[in-house]
Amino acid sequence: MSIQVKNIDKHFGNFHALNNISLDFPEGELVALLGPSGCGKTTLLRIIAGLESADGGQILLEGEDATDTHVRHRQVGFVFQHYALFRHMTVFDNVAFGLRVRPRKTRPSEAEIKKRVSKLLDLVQLGFLADRFPAQLSGGQRQRIALARALAVEPRVLLLDEPFGALDAKVRKELRRWLRSLHDELHITSIFVTHDQEEALEVADQIVVMNKGNIEQIGSPREVYDHPATPFVFDFLGQANRLEGQRQGNRIVFSDDQLVLPQHYQSQLPKQSQERSQDNVIVFARPNELHIHTQAPVEPSLQAKVIRDVWLAGQIRVELQDRQGRLLEVALTPEQQLSLTLQPGQTVWVTASNLHLFDDYAA
Repeated sequence: MSIQVKNIDKHFGNFHALNNISLDFPEGELVALLGPSGCGKTTLLRIIAGLESADGGQILLEGEDATDTHVRHRQVGFVFQHYALFRHMTVFDNVAFGLRVRPRKTRPSEAEIKKRVSKLLDLVQLGFLADRFPAQLSGGQRQRIALARALAVEPRVLLLDEPFGALDAKVRKELRRWLRSLHDELHITSIFVTHDQEEALEVADQIVVMNKGNIEQIGSPREVYDHPATPFVFDFLGQANRLEGQRQGNRIVFSDDQLVLPQHYQSQLPKQSQERSQDNVIVFARPNELHIHTQAPVEPSLQAKVIRDVWLAGQIRVELQDRQGRLLEVALTPEQQLSLTLQPGQTVWVTASNLHLFDDYAA
């Protein structure tokens, strides 16, 4: 089922939670609403579900206006962060609940319910737990049961609100792989809310990056990561060093230091702009795009002092502080760390193999 939201606006008192949001959710795709806490992503999901009402705008399901349609008639399945399973019911009865409480004329027979629930439990690979109670399950198992219960009523769309937020890192990784493979099998239109960048990048077909009730960017995981549209998106997706300076010819000037503008930027500069100062810019570099030198290089560089290095899953992250007091993070391989032999307090110089520029008004 295709979903459209048109000009959705929502206030909570003086707080503007959603600011004129318009989005299309293509049929059969898994879309992530990604952003920090308080950006409006859960509010938008609840408005789509019918659990929250908007102050203005429309919700269209398959092109039909569902703005005022009650939640039970929208045919959505909703999965919450904290499972929301009935503790006094078995796994089987939890999954069957939505079918058993249907009006009599649309309620399947008990034989049909048993068949559908058994099939769903097999789908989520937990058929052997049908007679257990939620308290006897692990967190990952409970979340899979919650998903099976949402699917039991054959929803036209599946909505997931931080579905793995209460789980530890290893289980989260296992479940998001499982969710992706399950979606590829079912092809049900799905929207899930997360603040976890890695989760969104790994699972989603499309990512909607939100900030302060607004949409910053929409695109595939590769598009939003490789081509962030705003400084916020660059800063939010993955590790990033942020510097503010001024473009002057083919260089970026930072008070006492400079960096050379990458060649692909230089080729885009008009001849008349090579010598004159330009507007202030915001510059980003990923940790692997910065390089440490123990001797001052010939090319322009940033001077900094070593604070410490941190080992992280086979990669070394070196923390530096430049002459303006800004913190920088540089990624090294173990071999590079051995060859540099860095010490806390040591003066080093930093160059960049790539820089990403934004005009400062885009911040």
